Amino acid sequence: MNTTALLTLLQARRGRILDDTAALVNCESPSEDLEATAVCAEMVAELGNELLGVTANWYTAQGRPHLIWRCGGPTRVLLIGHCDTVWPSGTLARWPFSVEENRATGPGVFDMKAGLAQMFHGLSVLDDLTGVTVIVTTDEEIGSPTSRAVIEGLATGARAALVLEASLDGALKTVRKGASLYRLAIDGKAAHAGLEPEFGVNATVEAAHQILAIAEMGDAAAGTTVTPTIVRSGRTTNTVPDHAEIAVDVRAADRSDQFRVDRAMRALRPVVPGARLELDADVNRPPLTSEASAELFAVAASLADDMGLAPLRGVAAGGGSDGNFTAGVGVRTLDGLGAVGAHAHAEGEWASVADMPDRAALLAALVAAIRNGA
Repeated sequence: MNTTALLTLLQARRGRILDDTAALVNCESPSEDLEATAVCAEMVAELGNELLGVTANWYTAQGRPHLIWRCGGPTRVLLIGHCDTVWPSGTLARWPFSVEENRATGPGVFDMKAGLAQMFHGLSVLDDLTGVTVIVTTDEEIGSPTSRAVIEGLATGARAALVLEASLDGALKTVRKGASLYRLAIDGKAAHAGLEPEFGVNATVEAAHQILAIAEMGDAAAGTTVTPTIVRSGRTTNTVPDHAEIAVDVRAADRSDQFRVDRAMRALRPVVPGARLELDADVNRPPLTSEASAELFAVAASLADDMGLAPLRGVAAGGGSDGNFTAGVGVRTLDGLGAVGAHAHAEGEWASVADMPDRAALLAALVAAIRNGA
């Protein structure tokens, strides 16, 4: 089927794509709520089973379900999505799904339930899905702790990974920074702040020294940011604090610089006599570099031109996705193939209704091209 036929067929399905998006949005699925995400996963499984003609395999880790569709043969192209959101249960009561002119709004519509509906409809019009594998997870918004290993395993050996994350103003994500997360715990010694503070070991003062040292680890020229974020210390106003904690967010465009910061974090030593440090480190996501996305972006841009769609743009993003993992195992990766819209994770996020079938058609054409060796 040529690209024009794909586009025509999917444009005729715009209403059904929107209805399926609405159903998914109306099934709330905050990442931390295992019961709610399981219910939403059931709905996603039903939709995927119907449109792909293949039954999902359930992969459960630490009580959390993930869905995998294997459409036959070794994986040539892996499609990745997630059905969990950042919105707590009950959000729909004050902010229900709605459509006004071209904008569909509701918690999770942009990131990324519209993208899931587009993906399944796009794949459903292809004549042959041999070599296609789809995974939909329930923990992406909290760092993919239980799905990372299976994503990397599915991606290894594939020709390409396509990520259905949201697309701000239609731009594809061709670069994503790597992300590392740290928690630095500081133990001191409590003492009365008025009577004998000299007998204490002040964890707050030690935290101040460490925060200043950590803040110097960034490298603006390399695109590396090292940001102390949450700080907790002290129990009462008249006690020398005996414990403090610092959370640190690291973003790096270069893998070697990500590890440079990791080494520097692990090399931190106490300044206040008697203080002790304990570091909890998570080098969570490797960078998605332009080298990993360039070939796929060129193919997608050519297909969009063939279909008469608006010229594609590629952008760099500071936030991470599961595409960082696939790029990290050496697989060509293109991200941001989901809904077109704006305001992910913010009140009022929205997805373009007009773009839903167009992006579904672009995805379908890209999958077919990869399968055929593009």
